[in-house]
Parts: sequence; C-alpha cells; structure tokens
Amino acid sequence: MTISFLLLAAITIAGTAAAMSLRNLVHCVLALTLGLVGLAALYLQLGAQFVGFTQILVYVGAVAILAVFAIMMTRSAEPTEPHGSSSFQLSGALIAGIVFAVLAWAVSSGTKALQVQTLQPEASVNQIGVALMHGFVLPLEVIGLLLTAALIGAGVLAMDETRGAR
Repeated sequence: MTISFLLLAAITIAGTAAAMSLRNLVHCVLALTLGLVGLAALYLQLGAQFVGFTQILVYVGAVAILAVFAIMMTRSAEPTEPHGSSSFQLSGALIAGIVFAVLAWAVSSGTKALQVQTLQPEASVNQIGVALMHGFVLPLEVIGLLLTAALIGAGVLAMDETRGAR
C-alpha cells in the first residue's frame, strides 16, 4: 500500500464517519461530499478514470449539491435535539463490527490468491464521452431537464411553506 492510498482512504473514512456522527444536516452532507471526493480520488488512483470522473460529476457535482440546497431550503440549520441514548447503539455497533470483520477477512484472503494484473482499458474516457454526446444526447438532456425541474420544484415547495407561515 502506498502513502497516497492510505491518505485517500483516511480522508474517505473520516468524511463518511463524520457524516454519520454529526448532528447538523448541512454538515453531514458536506462531510459525505468529502467522503465521495475521497472515493473518486481512489478510483482515479486505480486507473478507472471514467468511474472517478463520473463519481465527481454525478455524486459530488449533482447529488451532494442538490442535497445541500434541499436541506437549506426546507429545514433550518439548527441541529436537532438529541433524543438521549438509543437502545440500538449497541446492536448497531455489533453489526458494524461483524460486517467489518467479514469484509476484512474477505479482502485479506482474496488478495493472497489473486495475482494483480493491470489491464489497459478498451475504451478511453474520450471515446466514452464521444459516444455519450453523439449517441445518447437526448437521454442526457432529458435527465438534465428532470433534475432542473426537481430543483425548481423544491424551491417552489419551500417558498409556499414560508409564505403560509406569515
């Protein structure tokens, strides 16, 4: 393992752990965005440029920003009041520990049996982009319009709630 991998893994884990533990919803989404950026950087380090750039464009550039706007328009930035100690914390920690142990065992036993080969991708990012912009222009535009309509709809719903409260 290289230093850059360990650094990116630490950033990803820290961002996602902060997203699960913070009380403020805006801070949770921003921490999740940090985790998604770290994951995209890991994809890029592994040589999966298309998946890494798609992760950045779709999740960081669209989903995370849309979530921030939706939270900021529909809720206050005040942290929610703690409900005290939950009875599910122990069972959740136990299940998380078991899942981590199984995944760690699978990764450690799986890497011993496999020989690592780096294959060159059959299609470059440029070829995939050309295919998307020539063969799939209509679906891309429809998805863009659908996301824009969802954002405008969230804004309209947030405005109606504030007008009715006056």
